[in-house]
Amino acid sequence: MITQDAQRLVALIRAQFGLPDLIAHMTRLLAASSDPVTVDQAATAGGWTPEQVRAELARHPGVDWTEDGRIAGFGMTLHPTPHRFTTDDGQTGYGFCASDALSYPVILGHPSLIESTCPITAQPIRVEVTPDEIVSVDPPGAVVSRLRPEAAVADVRAEICALGNFFASAEAGAGWQTRHPDTTLVLITQDFQVTREAAIELGWAAARV
Repeated sequence: MITQDAQRLVALIRAQFGLPDLIAHMTRLLAASSDPVTVDQAATAGGWTPEQVRAELARHPGVDWTEDGRIAGFGMTLHPTPHRFTTDDGQTGYGFCASDALSYPVILGHPSLIESTCPITAQPIRVEVTPDEIVSVDPPGAVVSRLRPEAAVADVRAEICALGNFFASAEAGAGWQTRHPDTTLVLITQDFQVTREAAIELGWAAARV
């Protein structure tokens, strides 16, 4: 039985994405190659047709495309954002939001270092995480902001992901949250458990050897 928070996240993902598993496949493809991915590669990975993948991506204005029509970012991106992650085997990428970055160790099956910066204090934030747990958080009181609407939105990156940040402390994020009252601030350990449970429920977690 997963928590209600994780159930809400799963329901939102399924409502928001016609091909929910495309996120997990794109994360693995981008991390493995560190190069943009073709629509055909994404289709092959998920067992879809290229037309299905193109139709899904066309629904999302926040996709990072290259000039030659390859995909550089869908959830995970090769384009720098405030949320960088590096796996223990040297794979590096960026998350559209803080919660996305916390999900990648689960999807990829690798311990990772997540690095971000508090948008209020400019303090660096470092999170060491395995597919199963948070190992360390610096500073220890750092929190995550997140938005969990009840229904799908038109632009998930602009309307949801852009509001998902790491803050050095709850106090640092309090004023920002006042300006964005639909968001909540939670401890990084709490958000990781929710994203991990959701990834497992969705079938996104990497196979364990």
